[in-house]
Amino acid sequence: MDGAGRGSKIRSFAIGGVVGAAGAIATVRRASRPRRSRNTPGGLGAFEDAPCFLEIVEAEAQRQRDAGGETVTDLSNPT
Repeated sequence: MDGAGRGSKIRSFAIGGVVGAAGAIATVRRASRPRRSRNTPGGLGAFEDAPCFLEIVEAEAQRQRDAGGETVTDLSNPT
């Protein structure tokens, strides 16, 4: 094994160790922060007040009124 290849492997190992240690330190620092409670809803509930969602709900309600009150259960294929 020549010296140039060996030095390259050692350098790569050292850089990988430094990057790995930095990632571990960042993870510990992030995990130790106290979590703030949110006043906003999580998941899909966050979209219930979005204008695009309200437009879809209104269009669906109009479609139900036009159809004579029948319920449409498949929202992916509104016909």
